[in-house]
Formats: sequence, C-alpha cells, structure tokens
Amino acid sequence: MNRRRQKKLSRHLFEATSAADPARVRALLRAGAHPERADRDGTTPLYLASVQGAAEIARLLLEAGARADTESGGVGSEGTPLCAAACWGHTRTVRELLAHGADPNLREDHGTGWTPLDWAHNGPHPETAELLIAAGANPTR
Repeated sequence: MNRRRQKKLSRHLFEATSAADPARVRALLRAGAHPERADRDGTTPLYLASVQGAAEIARLLLEAGARADTESGGVGSEGTPLCAAACWGHTRTVRELLAHGADPNLREDHGTGWTPLDWAHNGPHPETAELLIAAGANPTR
C-alpha cells in the first residue's frame, strides 16, 4: 500500500476512533489502516480509544495488532493506554487492555512515571483499582 493511502487511512481511523464509531473503525482496519500508526503528534489510536473509554474500539484495535503497552507521545496524551483508561476509571476498557496483555505494573513516561494503579487511586476509581490489583498490579501506596 502506498504511503499516501496509508496516511489517509490513518487519519480516517483517528476520526472514527474519536467519533467512537466501531463500524467505521472495523471497516478502516479491514481496508488496511495500521492500528499502531501514531498521528503527527505521537498519539496512537489505542491511546485515544482508552482515554475515551471506548472499550469496543480498543478491542478492535488490539485484535488488529495494536500493542497494549505502546506508549503514546502526543502533547497532552503522553502515556500508556492502560494508564489513560485507569486515570478516567474506564473499567471496561481496562479489562480489554488487560485481556490483551497490558502490563498492570508498567510505569508510563518510559518507566519513570505513574503506574495504572497510581492513576486509578488518584481518580479516585476504586473499582478500577480493584480490577488492576486482581490482574497483578503491585500496590505501592
């Protein structure tokens, strides 16, 4: 697939993810959109879905090959998808990420920042924190 087409598919994938449109996300992935390709700011589609709590879209991206622990680098959207979902208490999205291999102890900011559990406690989102602990997160507080 040529670069121009891939860029266009990626842009449309971000739009569909932002609009929380799983049917469109599914169609774009089938058409060849890469689930890991970050936008020009460094934000990944999975990070965007995780912040929004779009569990179904996160599942589609993960099943299409997005890696659960890829750290996003966009301004205002730095971090891992699991940290993003935990920060906002999106338990369904947290479950999807964990089911697809997200590390519940992975610190964001390339290992120097908070863990998903830190974010869940800060929320405070006790249900999300319990889910993370059940998945093996080490309570550090």
